[in-house]
Amino acid sequence: MSEEKKYKSVLEVDDELLEDLSELIKNKSDAALKNILADLYDFDIAVIIDNLEEDDSLYLFSLLNDETAAEVLLEINEDKKEYITEKLSGEKITDIVSEMYSDDATDFVGELDKERKDEILENLDKLDKEDYHEVKELLSYDENTAGGIMAKEFISVYEDMSIAEAIREIQEQADRVDQLYNVWVVNLENKLTGIISLKRIIIALKNPEELIKNIMNPDVISVDVGTDQEEVAKIFQSYDLVSVPVVDFENRVIGKISIDDVVDVIEEEYSENVARMTGTDAEELEKKSPFEIAKLRLPWLLITLLIELMAVFVVKFYDDTIGKILLLAAFMPIISAISGNTGLQSAAIVVRGIDTGNVNLNKWWEPLLRQFKTNLLIGTAIALVIGFIGFMISDVNRFLFGLSVGLSMFISINIAGIIGTISPMISKKLGFDPALTSGPFETAFQDVIGITIFMTVATFLLTHTS
Repeated sequence: MSEEKKYKSVLEVDDELLEDLSELIKNKSDAALKNILADLYDFDIAVIIDNLEEDDSLYLFSLLNDETAAEVLLEINEDKKEYITEKLSGEKITDIVSEMYSDDATDFVGELDKERKDEILENLDKLDKEDYHEVKELLSYDENTAGGIMAKEFISVYEDMSIAEAIREIQEQADRVDQLYNVWVVNLENKLTGIISLKRIIIALKNPEELIKNIMNPDVISVDVGTDQEEVAKIFQSYDLVSVPVVDFENRVIGKISIDDVVDVIEEEYSENVARMTGTDAEELEKKSPFEIAKLRLPWLLITLLIELMAVFVVKFYDDTIGKILLLAAFMPIISAISGNTGLQSAAIVVRGIDTGNVNLNKWWEPLLRQFKTNLLIGTAIALVIGFIGFMISDVNRFLFGLSVGLSMFISINIAGIIGTISPMISKKLGFDPALTSGPFETAFQDVIGITIFMTVATFLLTHTS
């Protein structure tokens, strides 16, 4: 990124700026627009394009050079990206893709429809054979594996090279990479044998004839091409890495994963888990039509509805009790909601812990005990508050009514916490996605359990002790 940029980030674009740009676009003031764009960061240009009308956004995008357009196209929202991609010629898109790093180019091309994808790949084959083969290779890997998120741009040197020879090799390859911290060391068969930092190479320059294998670190952490992206993220976190080599089944270096790729993975996985816990899809607002969204969410909601209907039969069973004390009905949704939310919070913490490796399934009792202690405190506090409120507003059996409400809330919260804690761990142990077990089902089951506990306690205390 150029250090001569004049403007600060425009994370939020004001109407006045958009009006000025729209006016310049209307008047086809290309020179003025290019001057403005030259002083903006790529991300800021993407923010502006996202906020312009479609025709204006396309016009502004067309003024960008291919290198800048490649960066901007990766930052704009899905709707604008789709619109601009549809309007641009296949040749123009190919020129832009050729300026992207291989992992970004693969992600972009992979999202295109089959006809457009084939067109871009055919054009890329004619334009740059190396880029074409890199993208084709990366498209062959599962997008959620190390192979799917790696880049082909990396620097490696042979272990039998001298320091001077290695530096010349690095200088020749330097244009291929954006950020350079470490260099992979390989043998003549391209098998990974070590790693060496640029700092170590610079220090070793005092003896330029020294061989790389004598100063490299042979204890290099690498990931297999088929490693799941979540596991890759855990490796980065555990060892504080900024980059890691990707190797094939013969330990040959075939790519590199950088910390920025891992940040994207963490964000993606977190969004997916949160979305699944609510019974929806992380990308539904960006990529799916209303019909597709409804089709995706409706089955989960219908299943949840069936579970919730169990509460109707519970209430019906205790009809006599509610008939005697109508105020009970007012507290049922409160107990269900609070206990359900408590269970969902516990589930979210455990799901996150499983993702980050902080929850060890072989020591399942540790998170369970920790959440149990937490929910004991939460349950006691909320039970006292709701019990006191029940005592104050009841006009019959005030003490017993307050005790019924408070005790029911306490029991429900703690049961919800236990269910919310153990269900993701059981799901993970059985090989299922723990996020899927903790959304609508957790809340729905807890609604039924909460009402059952409340009505059972209330019936016993108010009927058998009065």
